[in-house]
Amino acid sequence: MARKAPSKARKSPLPPFLSNPFVLALAAVAAVFAVAMGAATLIGGGAGGGAGGESGKPAPVQQAAQQQGGPHTGGQQAVQPPPVPPAKLEPPAAASQPPAQAATESTGQAPAEKPAHAESRPPATAVAMLPPPAPPSQPPVQAPSGNAALWRRNALPAEVPQGKPIIAIVIDDMGLDRKRSTRMAGLRGPLTLSWLPYARDLQVQAKAARANGHELMLHMPMEPSVKADPGPNALLVSLDRGEIVKRARAALDSFDGYVGVNNHMGSRFTADRAALAPVLGELHRRGLLWLDSRTTPNSAGIGLAQELKMPWAGRDIFLDNQETVAAVKAQLAKTEQVAKRQGYAVAIGHPHDATIDALASWLPEVQKRGFVLVPVSAVVRTHHAGG
Repeated sequence: MARKAPSKARKSPLPPFLSNPFVLALAAVAAVFAVAMGAATLIGGGAGGGAGGESGKPAPVQQAAQQQGGPHTGGQQAVQPPPVPPAKLEPPAAASQPPAQAATESTGQAPAEKPAHAESRPPATAVAMLPPPAPPSQPPVQAPSGNAALWRRNALPAEVPQGKPIIAIVIDDMGLDRKRSTRMAGLRGPLTLSWLPYARDLQVQAKAARANGHELMLHMPMEPSVKADPGPNALLVSLDRGEIVKRARAALDSFDGYVGVNNHMGSRFTADRAALAPVLGELHRRGLLWLDSRTTPNSAGIGLAQELKMPWAGRDIFLDNQETVAAVKAQLAKTEQVAKRQGYAVAIGHPHDATIDALASWLPEVQKRGFVLVPVSAVVRTHHAGG
C-alpha cells in the first residue's frame, strides 16, 4: 500500500540573490551602519542645541549660570533662561580688569550693596565733602574813648601844674603780705598800689587803700626767664592763645576799681610778642592802661601798646633791688633826676620794711624840692594817653 504525501505546504524558495552569502554579509554591515548613524544623529542633536544655540531645549538654570561665568564656545552666545539677564560678550581686553569688576560685567549684574543706577551718578564726594560755611566773624570790640574809658573813670583825681616834674611811685606785690600791705597803704599819698589777683580778701584790701587816697592797679603774674614762681594761673608762653586770654580775664575779674595792669615778673612772657599781644588786646577792649614794669629790655609791651594806640607807661627806676633804707633812698634820688630830665618819672617798689621806711621819710619832703607826686594815671594822661 502506497504512503500518502505530507499535507504540510511547502515554503516558497528564497530569491537567488538572498541566498548568496556575500549579499547577506553586506546587508548585515549596512544594518549595523544604519543603527550607528541613527544613534549618532540622536546624540548629536541634543548636544548641538546646547553648544551651537541653533536647536534643542533650553539648558537648565544651573548650566546657564556656568556658561555665563565661563568662556563662550564657538563664538556664539548661549541661550539664557528668562530670570537671568543675557550675558554680554566682552572683548579680549576685558581679561586685564580686576576680578571683581570682570565678574560683575560678565554677568551683567551689579553688586547687591550698590543699586545698578548708582553708577551713573557722580561721586558723592564731589559735593558732600565741601566744608561747612564758616560763621560770620564778630567785629572786634572797640575800646571806649575819652572820659568813658575805664582807666579815666577809675583814676585818682590829680592836678599837674605846668612846668613842674611829676613822679609816680608804684608799689607791686600788694595783698599777699597783709601786714606790710596795710602799712604801705597807710602812708601819705598819692601812691599807686598794684594788687596780685590771688591775694585773699582782695576787694576789701583794695577798697580800703582807695579810701586812703591811693590809686589801684592789677599786678598780672607772668612767666619769668629765671627760676621763680610767679604764682597760680600765671601767663605762660607755653599756653595757647585761648588759655592765655582765659587766665588774663580771670585775673582782670578778681576785683574792680583799678586803672590798669602791670606785669608781675614776666621777663620771658613780655618778651614773647605773640603771647603778650592778646593780653594787651584784652586790656584795650576794657579801656585799661598798660604799665610795662620792664623786667627785661626785650619787652614787647610798649611797642604793642603804641600799635594799639592804647594808654601806656613804662617803669624808669626800681627802688628796692637792695632791701636797705639807704639803697632805697639812693634810688629815690635817681628818680628825681629822671623826672627833672624828662618831665616825669615812674618808680616801682615793693611792700618791704626798708621801702616803707624810706618812703615814710621821703614823701613829706619831695614836694618841697619842686616835684609833684601823682598817681600813674596822671603820667599816662599827660604823656602817653594813646588813643
